Amino acid sequence: MQSIMSSPKPQGDERAAVRMFGRLQLLRLLGKSARTMSWLALEPDGAERIVVLPRAQPGDALVLRRWHEQASRAARLGHPQIAPVVEIGEQDGWPFMLHELRGRATLADRAPPGGLSASLVGRLMLQAARALAGAHDGGVAHHDVQRWMLLLDDAGEAQLCGLAAALPAQDARADRDRLPLDRAAAERDLTALGVLAHGLLVGRLPEGETDAGRVADRLVLAQGAAGGFTLRLPRDGGGRQIPLALRSIIDRATETDAQRRYRSARTLLGALEGWLGAESGDSVGALAQLVPRLGAAGALPAARDAGVRTARLARMGGESTTELAEVVLEDLGLSLALLRAVNAARQRGGRLAGSGPLLTVRRAIAMHGMQGLLQVAQQLPPWPGALDPDAAQALAAVVERVQWAGRVAVALRPAAFNAEVVRLVTLLQALGPLVAHHHFPDQALQVLRVCQPGGSATAAERQDPSSRSEAAICAVLGVEPEVLGLAAARWLGVDPDVLPLLRRLPLSTPVRTPTSDDEWLRLLGSVAHEAVEAVGGPPQGQAPAPAALQRVLSRYGRVLQLSMRSLQGALRGMPLRDLTTPGLTAPMGLTQPAPLDTPAPGARA
Repeated sequence: MQSIMSSPKPQGDERAAVRMFGRLQLLRLLGKSARTMSWLALEPDGAERIVVLPRAQPGDALVLRRWHEQASRAARLGHPQIAPVVEIGEQDGWPFMLHELRGRATLADRAPPGGLSASLVGRLMLQAARALAGAHDGGVAHHDVQRWMLLLDDAGEAQLCGLAAALPAQDARADRDRLPLDRAAAERDLTALGVLAHGLLVGRLPEGETDAGRVADRLVLAQGAAGGFTLRLPRDGGGRQIPLALRSIIDRATETDAQRRYRSARTLLGALEGWLGAESGDSVGALAQLVPRLGAAGALPAARDAGVRTARLARMGGESTTELAEVVLEDLGLSLALLRAVNAARQRGGRLAGSGPLLTVRRAIAMHGMQGLLQVAQQLPPWPGALDPDAAQALAAVVERVQWAGRVAVALRPAAFNAEVVRLVTLLQALGPLVAHHHFPDQALQVLRVCQPGGSATAAERQDPSSRSEAAICAVLGVEPEVLGLAAARWLGVDPDVLPLLRRLPLSTPVRTPTSDDEWLRLLGSVAHEAVEAVGGPPQGQAPAPAALQRVLSRYGRVLQLSMRSLQGALRGMPLRDLTTPGLTAPMGLTQPAPLDTPAPGARA
């Protein structure tokens, strides 16, 4: 495993001549930018220090006083990942702050030229984000996040030094109207940290630049302008594996569109902790929080018309389970709650041999009984649960799209497949976005903002809404939506054999003709979700197909024998068999209508 902890630390014996800064002997320059510079120095007693000072002298006494005020505020923070300041002073008109080295080295000294692994970069970024969150909470911005500002010990623990060492902006001379400037400085810190992480992954900053702050300024000034300067990590990581969630986090930090960037260090920290928790299994982040929240509030609240639906179900006691299932499936919250109740009962009582996975609501009703169904419906939290109006509206939009995708999958299915199995698998493939909007509503609203195509989005992202949505959830929660969905599915008690079906087909790989029932079900859900995401909402009239819909057709057209007309028809709910000449009927020789879900003995179909 790659490590930067044991890399040699450059020593001060390479100096050619003694250079003094007051009592301090300057050994070598650790780094310099447009705003600050940092030196390795020796005290008269031989103790090593890092001296950080502005790149230019203060222009007048007021600016010098402001510098001392912000430096003193920074020195009082006492955060575990902010390097303690041992002295704040002034020498020959140069204000400075001193930090102890204590056997540590800067990241600039320890990072190899070719870059670092994604796991190391992510952990360093996490520690720096913790330092920035503590500083910003205390009303202090760093102003110059650079490689040489991170001090590493032999265990890999990082501390941020040089906090507030840059000269204050000229506009900050007056006490009035400083809040916008402070906010802008804090946001610039986050952009600079993203630039730094980008450079550590690919081994260099763009265009031969060495100053992360200068690159951050270019990104901020770009303001999402199309064709302007952008900074995006390559999908292949420049030959280095980068998890999607971490790549999405770093790309969001370096967005040119201010509305899509991180506005708060706490938000960035939450995303990084989500990524770390998912990667390591630690009890931090969104993934660790999800199961307790599911237990407290269920997977989803009841639908908005749940009261009417429950009353209707109570009047349908003599109807078949198929008719009951059609009513239940219109309420996603009720459908998922029923699945969990039945799966929990099966696990308590021991699954019947050969009973197979539970993949239809019809069968769940038959197993749980009418009274059990009504009890589940009455215990379901009413819409919209604890969500505020904005979050409820966002969840309702996701529910509508997921329900629509279920109907599209049914329209596209080969005749041999049970419509309810296809629909339920398609719904379960969307568990990640559903539970994200229900259990992380504040973050979900950020997802909607990040999802908006901006000037720094790549051409592929602008054409492919599904990849943009996935990246947005990763950038906000630090966890891929699929991972959230699988965790929720396990909580629902979904059979382990079914879990692979809930992974949508990767967008980066070509679609091949399925060779099993499971592969067909996975494919049908995937194409339905991609088609719905491509058009963005229910089609109005005969509007021209967007480029994203053509992309879906290119991926799935050969396998499903689709034309643009038939795909658009499926989006309107028209079955594929009514739109095409004889084609798909019974793949793989299937003759049973429910290949993965045989009704339990004695259950009514």
